[in-house]
Amino acid sequence: MNMTNERLALLICAAAFLITAAIGPAVISYLRRMKFGQKILEIGPKWHMNKQNIPTMGGFMFIIGIAAAVAAGNVLSLLREGTVSVSSLAVLGLALAYGAVGLVDDYAKIRKKENAGLTPRQKLVLQILVAAAFIVVLFLESDGLPELWIPFTAVQLPLPWPLYIIFAAFVIVGADNAVNLTDGIDGLAAGVTLPVAVFFACIGIARGDFGVTVFAAALAGGLLGFLLYNFNPAKVFMGDTGSLFLGGAVAGLAFACDMPLILLLVGLVYIIETLSVILQVAYFKASGGKRLFKMAPIHHHFEMCGWGEKKIVLVFSGLTLLLCLLAYFGALAPIL
Repeated sequence: MNMTNERLALLICAAAFLITAAIGPAVISYLRRMKFGQKILEIGPKWHMNKQNIPTMGGFMFIIGIAAAVAAGNVLSLLREGTVSVSSLAVLGLALAYGAVGLVDDYAKIRKKENAGLTPRQKLVLQILVAAAFIVVLFLESDGLPELWIPFTAVQLPLPWPLYIIFAAFVIVGADNAVNLTDGIDGLAAGVTLPVAVFFACIGIARGDFGVTVFAAALAGGLLGFLLYNFNPAKVFMGDTGSLFLGGAVAGLAFACDMPLILLLVGLVYIIETLSVILQVAYFKASGGKRLFKMAPIHHHFEMCGWGEKKIVLVFSGLTLLLCLLAYFGALAPIL
C-alpha cells in the first residue's frame, strides 16, 4: 500500500477528529451523570461563576480519539513496514502519563468539591517522575550525545547527558504547567495548541518522520473534534486531565523532533501566560499588595479590559499560528 506522508497525516487527523466528535455527546452525558462539574475559584473572575458545574474532565474525548488514531497509524506501519514507531508511542506515553496526573488532580477537586486538588508539591513530584521516565526512553533510543539545535541557525550543540537530562526535565515540566495555565477560558488551550500540532505535523512530513507525523496529526484532529464542544459557550471543559495531556504532547513532540528550543517561538503564548503569573506574584510581594495586571494569567487581564472570550481565543490562536509559520519558514530553513 503506497501512501504519501501528506495523505497519511490527513487520514490520521480525520480519524482522530471523527472519533473525538462522535464520542463527545456520550462523554459529556457520562460526566453529567457522575456530577463531574467544574468548581470555580472564589478568587477567580466573578463572571465565570455561570460556568459552575459545567462538566469537566472532557479531555477524555480527545485523549481517546488521539490514542485510537495513533494506534491505527502504528497498525498501518506494522502492516506496511513490519515495525511500529517508538517515537509516536513514547510521546503518547508521556502525554497519557501527564493526563493521568491531571485525572488524579481533577478527581481530588471533585471529591473535595472545590477547585483545589493535588498540592503544588505533589503535582510537581509526579510531573518530574513522568519526565524522568520519558528521558530514559530518549536515552535508550539514542546512539550518541544529544544535540541542542539553536533556532534561526544551523548550529547544533552536543550536550553531555547529565546536563541534557536536567534541561529536558525543566522544559518538559515547564511546558506541561504552561499549557495547564493557558486553559482558563472556553477553547483557549485547545485553540492555541491546534496550530502547534499542525506545525509539528508539517515538520514530520518535511523530514519523513512517521512517528512525529502520526502523533501531531492525531493531536490536531483530536483538538478540532474537542473544539466542537469546548468553543465558547463551552459544553464541557478539558480539566487538568486534558490540559496536562496537551502539555506532555507538545513537549514530547518537541523532543521527538530534537528541537525543544523551538517551543520558545511556537509556544510563546504558553510562556507569556506563565510569565504573567510569575510577574504578578513577584510584583505583588515586592510592592506590598499592588498588582501588575488586573488579573493573572494574562487572558483574565484581557477579560477585565473588556475583551470577550471568543476574541481572546482568536487573537491568541492567531498569534500562535503566525509564530508557527515564522518557525517553519524562518527558524527551520537552515536545517530542513
